[in-house]
Order: sequence, then C-alpha cells, then structure tokens
Amino acid sequence: MGSITESSSGPYETFSKRGQAAVDLGTKRITWDIISDMWHPQTNPSGILSVGMAENTLLHDTLLEYIHDNARFTASLLTYNNGSMGSNALRKSVSHFLNRHFNPFRPVKPNHILMTNGCSSAIEHLSWTFLNPGEAILLSKPYYSTFIADISLRPEAVVVPVEMGDVDPLSPEALDEYEKAALEFEERTGKRVRAIILCNPHNPLGRCYPRETVDGLMRLCQSRQMHLISDEIYALSVWTNRVDTDIPFTPFESLLSRDTSCLINPALVHVLWGMSKDFGANGLRVGAIISQSNPKLHFAQKCLSLYSFVSGLSDQITASILQNDAFTDKYIQTNQEKLSLSHEFLAQLLDRHGIEYLHGCNAGFFLWVNIGKKYIELHPEERGQGLEFTDMIFDKLLKGKVYVAHGTAYGSEKAGWFRLVFAHPLPWLEEAMARIMRAIHEP
Repeated sequence: MGSITESSSGPYETFSKRGQAAVDLGTKRITWDIISDMWHPQTNPSGILSVGMAENTLLHDTLLEYIHDNARFTASLLTYNNGSMGSNALRKSVSHFLNRHFNPFRPVKPNHILMTNGCSSAIEHLSWTFLNPGEAILLSKPYYSTFIADISLRPEAVVVPVEMGDVDPLSPEALDEYEKAALEFEERTGKRVRAIILCNPHNPLGRCYPRETVDGLMRLCQSRQMHLISDEIYALSVWTNRVDTDIPFTPFESLLSRDTSCLINPALVHVLWGMSKDFGANGLRVGAIISQSNPKLHFAQKCLSLYSFVSGLSDQITASILQNDAFTDKYIQTNQEKLSLSHEFLAQLLDRHGIEYLHGCNAGFFLWVNIGKKYIELHPEERGQGLEFTDMIFDKLLKGKVYVAHGTAYGSEKAGWFRLVFAHPLPWLEEAMARIMRAIHEP
C-alpha cells in the first residue's frame, strides 16, 4: 500500500470553523516569532531588540533576589491545593495588598477574588460568562490589542471598537461616542451590547481616566444593564512626568475606591489586576478578577477556572511577595521613580531626533509615537496614508532588528503611530532609538 501523505489543505479542512479562524489569526500574529529571536548583548547580539512588548525589566534583579531569599515552597504546590480559583493564601495576600494600595470603599475580602493565570484569561472568562456568541462589548480606540482575541476568539463575542475621531477618548465628551456605537450595533445586528471594558490607566495612551468619565460610563452601563469591566493592571505604575511640567495630570482612582451603588448596580462592576505590569512579572502568569457584589459570577468561574489554574509555584511566590508590606512598598516606590526617569530619557531622545509623541502621560510604561511623520520628513515623496504606510514602516523597523508595536493593531485612527515601551535600562533605549533612526533613514 502507498503511504498516506499530508496534503496542504486536507488536515486544515478537518478543523472546526473556530480552529480555521485561529489558524488564520495565528499566521498574522508574529509577536511570538519576534520574541523567539530577542536581542541579548551576550547570548543573541544579532537578535531583535524589543521596545514593543509591554514588559518592565527595570527591577527584574530585585524581584529575583527577593524570590531567591524569601520564597518558601511547600508540598501543596504539587497538589491542586485549595482549588482552581487560587489558594486561600494567595487570595488572602491579594486582598491584603489591594486593601493597602487601592483604597477600596468596601474592604476587599478573599472571597471577592477569582485568581487566573493572567488577565487575558480573566477577560476571556468574563466575556464567555456575560456575552452570548455574536453579542458585543464596547472598547474605545486606541486600545490594547490583545483585548480583541481575549474577548472574541473563543467566546465568539464581538468587539465594537468605538471610534473617537478628534474626541479625547478619556474625556467625558467620549460618552456620546460609546452610546452611538451601542445603538448602531444593536440596530444593525439585532443583538445586544452587554459590556464596556476600560484599561485604566490606559494602554497605549499612558493616562488615567478622570472621575467624571468613569461616572458617565457607570450611568450608561446602568441605563442599558451592561457590565463595566475595569482592567487596572497598570494601577501602581503611575509616576511623575518630569517633561510636561505645565500639564495637569489626572491621578489614578480605582473603581474599587468608589461607592458605585449610587450610579450602577454594583453587581455589574468588575475590576482586574495582576502581577505582570506593576511587578514586571509577565512570566508568573497571575491575574485576578475582583467582583464584590456578584456571587453568581463566582459560581460560574468554578466551571471555567480549571482552564486558568495558577501554577503552584506562581501561587506561592505571589503570596509571599504581596504579604510583605516592607518589600512591596519599597518596590512600588522604586519602580515609579525608575519609570519616571526612563520616560524622561526616552522623551529627550525623541525630541533630539525630532519624533513626535503624545504628551501628558503619567502612567504605564509606553509612549504613543508618530514614527510615520518623521519618515515622511525624511522621504517627502511618501504620502503616509492608510494601513499600508504603517505596515511599510513596521517592516523596515523589523528589518532593522527593532520591534515597536504597530499602532494599527491598537486601533489607531491615524497612520504612522506606534507604541514604544520605555521600561528598560537606558542603554537599551539608546540602542533601540539608534536602530529606529537607521531603519527609517532607509528609502
């Protein structure tokens, strides 16, 4: 008998429609290919230098030293421990930490918390729980790119990107755009908009939502019986802007700190936080859903949480970190100081090279930069319009061995914009800027 050979189309055709869609998306998602060839001065000097991934490397040595000296592992990490929604010790330490740093109106109790292996899993679980396939969640532009897959890939929900035009997406004036987007979707499809999701502090704009805007969103959600999800993963990465000293800055205010009951049914309010950003620990894969008034959500997660079980090692490491007040207080303060200095350094580099960037940020660890405008200055024959223009610059940057996040993936309404991460040592930023400038000088 002849051997059975694999055809180019046969196995693909045996996939479900979901699986085929994932294949199509996977061929376009090159981020993981990029980070498999990451630059390192000793081990991979010819690799790609990343200022595109939202990783904070400024205090990695400090965190590793703490883990080495303080983490005490027990045999429970080899078991299912207290179940798939996080150990008792972990949820107790998270509640303790949130009560100290988020100023909650109602103290956060361990039974308000659902632990997941990162906030992506948390968002996917909420999408699956709140939205039927084809129903929608509102997300204002620009947005954190991975929200799209988190919300839609497996839950089969729909993300409605709210176009803002010239309206500041964090301002109260944006409220009308949310309502218009909801009405348009429902009239066009006959399906419901079930939720609004925020990233506060905002990724990629690096600013905090003012109270007036959040209040308006709560009122809108109450009037339409929609859930309000506040992703606060950058909550403690708020710092002093040493560059834009003449701009008033909005401080961060957690949704947990508000008495929401006068504006919205508290059962519709959910907050997310995790270790990835404020502690520079993306690899620990620890996230949390804090929902203080919706016990049925907690019951639903008992079914889903098996797929987002935090590893025993990460569980015990995180519990150790978050219950140590002296360490976390010092770490947060030092991190904020370093972010402030790194932002100032990158802003000075951008000014020196004449690259426009969005002023007025004081949170997160990225700048929204207009590399396209600089490219047109260097190459006046380019028109600089549309997705193809941003793609062309992105390809040139990758060819120049530097990764900067593509603005179109973040819902940018204008061509040529990118997200540039500055939470790295200063020589790293210098080398990244040198590579950017070399790449865009090429015709």
